Amino acid sequence: MIKTSAIVPGGVMSNERLRSAIASAGLTTQTFSELVEVDPKTVERWIAADRLPHRAHRIRASEVLRKSDGFLWPATYSDRASASATQAELVRVYPSRSAIEPSTWLELVDHAKERIDVLAYAASFLHDSIPEFLNRLAGRSRQGVQVRLLFGDPAGRAVALRGQEEGIGELMAARCKLTWVYVAPLLAANAIQARRHDTTLYASLFRFDDTLLVNGHTYGTCASQSPVLHLCRLPGGRLFTHHVESFDRVWASAPDGDFLERG
Repeated sequence: MIKTSAIVPGGVMSNERLRSAIASAGLTTQTFSELVEVDPKTVERWIAADRLPHRAHRIRASEVLRKSDGFLWPATYSDRASASATQAELVRVYPSRSAIEPSTWLELVDHAKERIDVLAYAASFLHDSIPEFLNRLAGRSRQGVQVRLLFGDPAGRAVALRGQEEGIGELMAARCKLTWVYVAPLLAANAIQARRHDTTLYASLFRFDDTLLVNGHTYGTCASQSPVLHLCRLPGGRLFTHHVESFDRVWASAPDGDFLERG
């Protein structure tokens, strides 16, 4: 079990998650307090005495630290306002990935202004069924949008296992390898970042700024046949942040090197 707090002298519990998140963000108590627009002593009380901030400050803190307020302050999971915002983040449910029109994918790329993140094994539909998708990604990258791609390592154990689970065997690895063939020219000519991962995925993630498509993985069926959640980030909501943090964990665990030479 992960401890979210620790006992400090005097028997008071401290918020170690908040302390760690501030340090991991490269901030001091002073700089963090300025960003959240509260007194530094207030932040010290949040940490040392595990005080629960007002909701507006929790939301601002979660934005600054890129962590959900539920992670930083677990007690807020029972907060009605947060629960309502979380429910409101679900825009719609697609019965399957194929139910999403190609034009919808292209519109999401075109409208992104800050970041586009993709986490999948192969996502071969992006280059098979939406020929313009990768070219549009390149175009957005040249216009300053941060693009990060995470696709499966064809030689990895996770890809091999997923191929077995879907009943397609080595075809999964072949699809991943083909995806990297399509992606390679984009990496050479643009500022797009990409990493190979060997992580078990429970969902493929497609983020376009504050819009996120979550394509769940179901045992024994391919991802294209599984439902997709269309989420829109809202202040205080947790669905969006919960999944985006998963992307960040996989990104951090994936090797950052010249993998193209491995074929």
